[in-house]
Amino acid sequence: MPGGHSIADVHGVVAAHLPGYRIGSVVELGAGLDNVAYEVDGALVVRFSREPDPRRRAALVEHEARLLTAVAGVCPLPVPEPLFTATELGCLAYAKLPGVPLSELARPGRSAHGVSIAVELGELLAALHAGPADRWAGLVDTDGQPPAQWLGEAGELYRAVVGHVPVGCRRAVEAFLDAPPPPAGHGLVFSHNDLGIEHVLVDPARWAVTGVIDWSDAALVDPAYDFGLLYRDLGPAALRAALGRYPAEDAEVAALAERAVFYARCSVFEDLAYGVDTGRTGYLDRAVGAMAWLFPA
Repeated sequence: MPGGHSIADVHGVVAAHLPGYRIGSVVELGAGLDNVAYEVDGALVVRFSREPDPRRRAALVEHEARLLTAVAGVCPLPVPEPLFTATELGCLAYAKLPGVPLSELARPGRSAHGVSIAVELGELLAALHAGPADRWAGLVDTDGQPPAQWLGEAGELYRAVVGHVPVGCRRAVEAFLDAPPPPAGHGLVFSHNDLGIEHVLVDPARWAVTGVIDWSDAALVDPAYDFGLLYRDLGPAALRAALGRYPAEDAEVAALAERAVFYARCSVFEDLAYGVDTGRTGYLDRAVGAMAWLFPA
């Protein structure tokens, strides 16, 4: 079945695991390298792994279901919670969360509501980071890339996409790349590890966060990293608002902010390069727009 899933497979697996559920419509949401996903009646997401090896396919689905269940137990915002798994088919199903990815909403709205959204996300990060790291043993790996490596990779990406960087920002970018990175030695915490606005769902009428999706990169990481992505995508006022919900001493918050700015500046080149390479103009436009506060002239 891997690589050859169909709407008929969705009907079969739902009938087997949700007896009595009457399917009205099935729409393919998208097919990536790892999974193909279907939406059932606008209410369920049924996803099949494209991993060809049956044992690894089953292990991947079982692991993700365990992780999402554990995340739901500590997360103050909704996350996808497994309704059922069919590990032999590489299938995971969960209730579709309401809302629209924040990245798909207009920039003026993001600017106007970014601070209130950042408050909710700051509370989310505070909750995720609060628990002991050992509770996530066997569920996530450690992602502890040293700052010097971040800076080196950012320099390589910058040189590849420099033609898309606003001319007025280039001197500030090059000064950043030539400066020493912040010191390492901080502790690691459990976090989403990819909290860009494409993974934040929002009710476009109320501009309230309705869920956080795509936990596939979750890991034990520097607590500043996800704050850095909020700064990159929503700006300096949003970073201050998010850190304002973080229960830490002033010195720790100041160090978090310094490293968050560092990660934001490094990661913007990842988004810029991704937008250039794939032609996804949303990533490209957001990265170029963020240069105004990341690297002011």
